[in-house]
Amino acid sequence: MPKIHNFARVLPVHLAEQADETIKSEYNLEFLGIARPVLEKELEKRLIEKIKQFILELGYGFTFIGNQYCLRISDKEYFIDLLFFNRKLKSLVAIELKTGEFKPEYAGKMDFYLHLLDEKVKLEDENPSIGIILCAKKDNIIVEYAIKSTKKPIGVAEYYLTKRLPKELKGKLPEAKKIKETLENELAKVNE
Repeated sequence: MPKIHNFARVLPVHLAEQADETIKSEYNLEFLGIARPVLEKELEKRLIEKIKQFILELGYGFTFIGNQYCLRISDKEYFIDLLFFNRKLKSLVAIELKTGEFKPEYAGKMDFYLHLLDEKVKLEDENPSIGIILCAKKDNIIVEYAIKSTKKPIGVAEYYLTKRLPKELKGKLPEAKKIKETLENELAKVNE
């Protein structure tokens, strides 16, 4: 699965390459023990409870700053789901959690957050802030169009909660090997 981001267009070459190496196209959240769809607040709560495992899944150099990180502007408050700092990139990394399919408006919201972070939080010697939108599902073409005109570095990745068959379904469905054999047998009959 390809990585989808706009890093090459909005970051200096050396930083774009490092950012590309840092983000994944898919994140494994099986360690949360969730086998059913949940609300974003529940997903965030579970991640915070297991922050060490989540940092390991993110990769090298991430340090946790906070969740529901508050940004204030014009007497209004905005909250970033998760905020990290990446020591290798020397950048703040904002993560927005979406339990459904990616929507184009998520890119605009993240772009807004990154502008606020760069102007109000980022230190002078740090690189531009980077955004990662983690969603349950994404259409790569829609993502590409959604981030095409953004000026800030944004990556969009999917996560999965389980790739294993839930216990309650074990033994109720045939194994992949059996399905494959059955399909091959049926195909052979059709071709006779």
